[in-house]
Amino acid sequence: MTKPTFSLTLRMISFIFINLDRFRNCEKTWGKFFYCPYCLVHDKIATVEPQTRNSLAPSLLGLHPSFGFGDRLGLATPGHILATQSGQLLPVFAQQSVREMDRTNRTPLEVMSTAQEAIRTSGWQGIWGADADHLKTETDVINLANAGFTFFTIDPSEFVNNAADNLVQNQLKKALDEVVKSQAFESIGQIEDLYLGKGIEVSNDLTLDFKDREKLYRAVVKYGRAIAYAEKMSGWITEATSGTDFEIEVSVDETDTPTTPIEHLFIGMELKRREVQCVSLAPRFVGQFEKAIDYKGDLGLFESTLAQHVAIARWCGPYKISVHSGSDKFSIYPIIGRVCGNLLHVKTAGTSYLEALRVVARRNPEAFLEIIKFSLESFDTDRATYHISADPNRVDNPENLNHKEREAEFLDQDDGRQIMHVTFGSVLAIGKMPDSQPFKEIILETLSTNSDLHNQLLNEHLGHHIRLLSYG
Repeated sequence: MTKPTFSLTLRMISFIFINLDRFRNCEKTWGKFFYCPYCLVHDKIATVEPQTRNSLAPSLLGLHPSFGFGDRLGLATPGHILATQSGQLLPVFAQQSVREMDRTNRTPLEVMSTAQEAIRTSGWQGIWGADADHLKTETDVINLANAGFTFFTIDPSEFVNNAADNLVQNQLKKALDEVVKSQAFESIGQIEDLYLGKGIEVSNDLTLDFKDREKLYRAVVKYGRAIAYAEKMSGWITEATSGTDFEIEVSVDETDTPTTPIEHLFIGMELKRREVQCVSLAPRFVGQFEKAIDYKGDLGLFESTLAQHVAIARWCGPYKISVHSGSDKFSIYPIIGRVCGNLLHVKTAGTSYLEALRVVARRNPEAFLEIIKFSLESFDTDRATYHISADPNRVDNPENLNHKEREAEFLDQDDGRQIMHVTFGSVLAIGKMPDSQPFKEIILETLSTNSDLHNQLLNEHLGHHIRLLSYG
């Protein structure tokens, strides 16, 4: 036992001294250390050659640009592996939210094992991540940690006060008192001592301040309880992982109004003060990030505010900016890649499911027609948890279309794509053919017997995502 321990120690010492100048010049300090141990972790990952790693074990991705591939059916990873080769983004092959697993009747262990089996079969030797997405409870954390996930996305959205921006003075004061009463802060005095009147030079081009008491109070009311809950969840993650390495992302993107730069600065500073070490943070951006379709909004305004978010992430962390509902946002991918640089993470999920349906559309058009009809019936119920603008009245009757027209209407046009996207849970859980054969069974059979086409479509579609991000 002595010899391996001594060998490991030598490697660690050697690594530190080789990179001593980098550590000495790091702008971040943590506790009593003269270098940044968080940067050490990320730099260490960056220097490990893929062939020296166990490719079947997920890794920390650190401050590298990365891309999350959601796989709701468990058969998409081979296509995702192909798409990964289109750019320089590190892949997250195992990624599924608890909500998605509930709707598809999958377990965390199943999500992990199917990704690992595809990696083993393909011979993939690179670094990859595993994202326990949108965690909300301690039970969620424990279950995903036990399955071997290493990237934990904290979702405290239930504690965000979406009404904060519109509260009048007496309502704002009452809401602030409620935040303090929840023990998110010790007192209003503590909040003011920490922030009021302070100016922060975030970068050469950006200085923000907390001189406006009302703006500070609104930021605290909007995000204070969510930040406190993120801190609590960070503790649960630490306990559940039992001393093994992990990464944390905090998501505040599922809110009604955009996260302003000053709100982001408040969130970042509070997370740092509470010692929640994030590898990425997902703000709510300006414009509309609807599922399965391109960005809606002013491209110039998006770019200018994104640059501010990146500057804040660099100053507060550094941590990556995470783009959720990130699939099919082709108009802004070059902007995201250019502005974020290495501080970039993008998440996709439903777009891979739609490519699976495209295989069904081409190889089993009768089943695809039945899935469309069922999805139209389920849409009003299933849309409740999504921010989308799809209108079933704007799509053509699928029974009046030929096979190619049906694919184009429901997999290429915005309204049809969103209808098929948000109804995945009902389709996979309870949907059936007229002869009672479950849709899920038919979809899986079709994908298994047409794996080459499935992989080709995933490679083309998601490879396009990665190429545009990498180009930017």
